[in-house]
Amino acid sequence: MKAAVMEELGRLVVKDVPTPEIDDDSALLRVEAVSICGSDVRILNYGNPRVQPPAIIGHEAAGAIVQAGKNVTRVKVGDRVALGADVPCGQCNWCRNGLGNNCAINYAIGYQIPGAFAQFMKLSRLVLEEGPVTRISDTLPFEIAAFAEPLACAINGFELVNLSLGKSVVIIGLGPIGCAMIDLARQMGATKVIGVQRSQLRMDIAKSYEADVYINPREEDVVARCRAETGGEGPDIVITACGSVEAHEQAVEMVAHRGYVNLFGGLKKGTRPMSLLSNTIHYKECFVTGSHGSTPRQHELAVQLLEKGLVRVEPLLTHHFPLSDINRGFEVMDSKQGMKIVIHPNQV
Repeated sequence: MKAAVMEELGRLVVKDVPTPEIDDDSALLRVEAVSICGSDVRILNYGNPRVQPPAIIGHEAAGAIVQAGKNVTRVKVGDRVALGADVPCGQCNWCRNGLGNNCAINYAIGYQIPGAFAQFMKLSRLVLEEGPVTRISDTLPFEIAAFAEPLACAINGFELVNLSLGKSVVIIGLGPIGCAMIDLARQMGATKVIGVQRSQLRMDIAKSYEADVYINPREEDVVARCRAETGGEGPDIVITACGSVEAHEQAVEMVAHRGYVNLFGGLKKGTRPMSLLSNTIHYKECFVTGSHGSTPRQHELAVQLLEKGLVRVEPLLTHHFPLSDINRGFEVMDSKQGMKIVIHPNQV
């Protein structure tokens, strides 16, 4: 089969590799769509201790089962499925209590487990028994189903900040996940959603999601405007859906008393430490948390939302490439020329 192999930092090569062989407890997935995640770009450029080159990365995927071992009951040949990333070990306290994204081993597709930038990938016994493998309907396009992985991460983030009816929400960073969060916040009960974005290209796409307010931090004081838009109190919830330490600092500064901040977006290696007056948290009695990844339960919820069209993905799918052009896809992703870049491994 053809696969994009990360041979070393900064080097991704499309080449022939052996098609995975399945055993009685595994299945073979024909990958129809896999999106490039920001973490894929970071892995390629900076590495990750869980990824040892040569490696096949990629985890936002969907496809069809083409082989299944005789002991496999989770899927059958012909099933269309979406994959998440985090695979619980199934043994530790976190995994046994439904919080596999906090597992110390932290298995993940496209990390220790060979990923989806390939024509086929093996779904091992562990992936099938513990992981986020969710059936999708015949009518849900694969490229939309692949978005269930980042959407599940957004669900995790909103659950951690107790988003509920009547809350005001600020989303800093309107990339693909930030835009989807606008729809998700509405579904979870937010009555005021404020979007913050620097890039005009992304802002133009984000406006189709109809947040109540859009703010360009190049043009005005974000903290002052967000406070003004919430009656001077500050927003109930602030999500930093971007890799900016300045956004982290602004989030704590603007959030309301008893409000929640989720440092959702990871920061690249070498970023300066966050500067924070702890008294701000002390006197506001606010809550500052982070979130990463998701659980199989949240992945199933994400698929349900996509099936019903409650979170829109089509406006975000700006670029499509065959596997042979994956390096071009990474260039577009890294330069932020588009939003969600989809690779189709089985397209010529």
